Amino acid sequence: MSIKSMVLGPVQTNVYFLINDETKETVLFDPAYAGERIVHYLEGEKLILKAVFLTHGHFDHITGVSEVVAGLKVPVYAARNEERVLMDGELNESLDSYGRSITVKPDVLLDDGQEIEIAGMKIRMIETPGHTEGSCCYYYEEGKVLISGDTLFAGSVGRTDLPTGSMKQLLSSIENKLLQLPDDVEVYPGHGEFTTIGYERKWNPFFEG
Repeated sequence: MSIKSMVLGPVQTNVYFLINDETKETVLFDPAYAGERIVHYLEGEKLILKAVFLTHGHFDHITGVSEVVAGLKVPVYAARNEERVLMDGELNESLDSYGRSITVKPDVLLDDGQEIEIAGMKIRMIETPGHTEGSCCYYYEEGKVLISGDTLFAGSVGRTDLPTGSMKQLLSSIENKLLQLPDDVEVYPGHGEFTTIGYERKWNPFFEG
């Protein structure tokens, strides 16, 4: 397994590709923007896209979905409790940011703890409400990889001042779910640099003491 990334869109969103190196089957996380560019990258690297996974519904994580899906006809997965945000241009901030409503209707809605076997990997959805009401992370346990979206950042946490956000929920989600993972799990956030669970448990100022 390997993980590749692109930084796309007006707020520099990380887009991740989790790749089965033997088969080239790939899972895409949060196609933020420029869907055609993502498709060209996949084709250029001869990667076989199997699915799109969304960590949450904000405009800066979903704008490229329609172009990717139109080109490659793959299913879109998201947390069940995030469907409302994904389908509402006011809640997902696309109306304010772009002046038009951008929405995504997921093909598969996942429940907390649900595991998906895809591309030769087993990926678990961990529901982490707080950044939005249905924000989630994706954990590939065998590879010790956590795609954390805008829940947990290197040295920080996601903002909670947007619709359906809650700081109380966010901190609870991180402390009771994410920080319970092993220290050596690598964390790949929606923005900024990657980190590890152990580093955040020890040094993240939101959880000191």
